Amino acid sequence: MDGQKSQAKLTRTQSSLLRSSPTIRSSIHSLHSMSSLTEDDVTSGNYHHHHSQYDGDEEEQKPKTKSLLLPIPRLSGSTPRAGGSTRSGNSGQLTAVASVVIFTFFGFFFFYYLRRDEIPTSENLLLALVFVAVTLFLANKNKSLIHHSVAVMKHSWDDKSKRFRICRAAQQSAKPVQWFIGSDPNPNPKTRKEHRIIREGVEFYSNGDFYEGEFHKGKSNGSGVYNYFVNGRYEGDWIDAKYDGYGIESWARGSRYKGQYTQGSRHGYGVYRFYTGDSYSGEWCNGQSHGVGVQTCSDGSCYAGEFKYGAKHGLGCYHFRNGDRYAGEYFGDKIHGFGIYHFANGHCYEGSWHEGRKQGYGVYIFRSGDTRCGVWDGGTLKHPLVPLNDAVVRAVQAARRAAQNAANLRQVDDQVNKAVMASNRAATAARVAAVKAVQNRMDGKFCDTNV
Repeated sequence: MDGQKSQAKLTRTQSSLLRSSPTIRSSIHSLHSMSSLTEDDVTSGNYHHHHSQYDGDEEEQKPKTKSLLLPIPRLSGSTPRAGGSTRSGNSGQLTAVASVVIFTFFGFFFFYYLRRDEIPTSENLLLALVFVAVTLFLANKNKSLIHHSVAVMKHSWDDKSKRFRICRAAQQSAKPVQWFIGSDPNPNPKTRKEHRIIREGVEFYSNGDFYEGEFHKGKSNGSGVYNYFVNGRYEGDWIDAKYDGYGIESWARGSRYKGQYTQGSRHGYGVYRFYTGDSYSGEWCNGQSHGVGVQTCSDGSCYAGEFKYGAKHGLGCYHFRNGDRYAGEYFGDKIHGFGIYHFANGHCYEGSWHEGRKQGYGVYIFRSGDTRCGVWDGGTLKHPLVPLNDAVVRAVQAARRAAQNAANLRQVDDQVNKAVMASNRAATAARVAAVKAVQNRMDGKFCDTNV
């Protein structure tokens, strides 16, 4: 119904407005009466009772000033809510300020722009002065309210600007999340890495050698097989292009090693079987037998004891192929120091040795029980002495202690067996990696050596 009434009012013609000249004088009189309104009248709403005759005109102007009425709810909503009285006071303040603004704009717009062709210039000027006076009067009365309203608007604007900057920064810092079902719709390698990184590959060298297995950062790392040109191959673990871990090394002539490696050398526990039939099982250091181990020869002889850089050194027991046995001290791969030598025919020598020969004090015991003791030189008795000679007794006791210590050396068989089993597993993994590397090369897939 209000829309119909508004529509009816908007259909009035100019002739009807011209005939209502007393309305102009009554409106001027009403404006003078408005100048006598108090602040209480304005804030309490009595202002609308004094201007009831302009309701129809205000209803006409609403379609033209709709955008100007929108900020009013924002002002009332942006005021702080400290309590019921504060809220009602702020609402009254904003209503008064809004009334001043609306009154000034509507009056000036209606009388000056819409009816400037109907009212003489002097009357337009008089109306303008009256509106200016009323506006200044109301503004002076509500100065504090206006200042407060301006501060509220500024605070609201600053708050909105701050929230906008925070949201903008959050949007810029947030990374986009891409969701897709099935295959990647964007397979471009520049924007997305492959899901599976190819690590197995084949690398050839100028000397005819080639490597098949895993790579990392451009070097052989992981499991792989290295094939020497005509000479042999290595299957096992790699770190930075060197044997490191467990593996199996074999040569073309038939020699083979199974065990631990460190930085490209046999190091730890392992077994080396020579193509001649000899073998060594025990501790290794920098590619040589070092520590405790067992050396077995193809002729049936065997040595179990201590080694130093590939030579028998320290305490050990040697079983010769002819049946002789020695237990005692070694130096530089030779019998040297104190020890006991049992001959296959039943004879025995206890005493000191020098480079594999009887040297110094010692006693020779025949199988019949006869003895010869004294000072020996180059395996020959030079100065015979009585059996109870103190020097001879001390030499015999030292030889027996050395033989006993050699027989009681620690055993490393368990450690060697574990190393051999780990080497077999590492070799199997290396062969699998080599097969994958060859398959990738056949399929045209080359591993990224930089990963």
